[in-house]
Amino acid sequence: MQPVITVGLDGSPESLAAAHWAADEAEKRGLTLRLLHAWPLLAPEPAPAASEVDQNYWAKRLVHTARAELQARHPGLAVVGSLVADDARDALLQAATESEMIVLGSRGLGSVESYFLGDVSMPVVARAERPVVLVRAQTPHEEPRPAPASRVVVALKLNGSSDDLLDFAFHTAAARAVPLLAVHGQSVPLHARLPWGVDHDATEEMTRNAQKELSKALRPWHEKYPQVEVADSIRLASPAKAVVEAAEGAALLVVGRHEHRRGPAPRIGPVAQAAIHHGRCPVAVVPHE
Repeated sequence: MQPVITVGLDGSPESLAAAHWAADEAEKRGLTLRLLHAWPLLAPEPAPAASEVDQNYWAKRLVHTARAELQARHPGLAVVGSLVADDARDALLQAATESEMIVLGSRGLGSVESYFLGDVSMPVVARAERPVVLVRAQTPHEEPRPAPASRVVVALKLNGSSDDLLDFAFHTAAARAVPLLAVHGQSVPLHARLPWGVDHDATEEMTRNAQKELSKALRPWHEKYPQVEVADSIRLASPAKAVVEAAEGAALLVVGRHEHRRGPAPRIGPVAQAAIHHGRCPVAVVPHE
């Protein structure tokens, strides 16, 4: 099967924003874009007969309208539509096994909206075998966002493997011809806290050690993608806060999810949670070991 980027369409402004983001990304990567609309009550295709009513008319119209809009903006892009008679979550998880990435709309920042962030989105983020990108639509009451994209930001821990995470981040930065910023956040430990502030000798040592580890982790990927300009940032703050602040104005924030975190309930880490709920830019959640 030809490599594709799959976007989930449900007719919402968020899913349309996701479709536009996915079309840009597919064009940059030279991939096909698949528009997926899933609904358990889709009817089997009827035999052609003028007297029959097409029960799937609105589903087809949704996909057709989005496809026409995207192809008008990206005339050279291959765009295919896909209607699936299945639960949206199950259809998207299956699509993830066949796609380079899944792109979904995300509903945003408010506490209530964050709590109810898509019955579909969160299970897909937590269980998909491939990266899932969440894209928000700008709302009328929201302050204008920064001018588009100047960099890709990737959140890094300094223990364990992060190869899949870094490969995705570097590949994306290379495809977009933008710099990459690698961010590591680390809270100041209790032993370095003093009544009047922090122990600067201790924090400087922490920063030096983290800098060495971060440079070591980035070195092979910088060699693999020499065209990507790379910067790094060690921030003495909680990892979630450091990452969300660093991503302001970014083209994409890339965070990781450990693949072994599976079970009856979807689970992702606190950094990914913070990125999804509070980040203003698109967020890619990449499964890795």
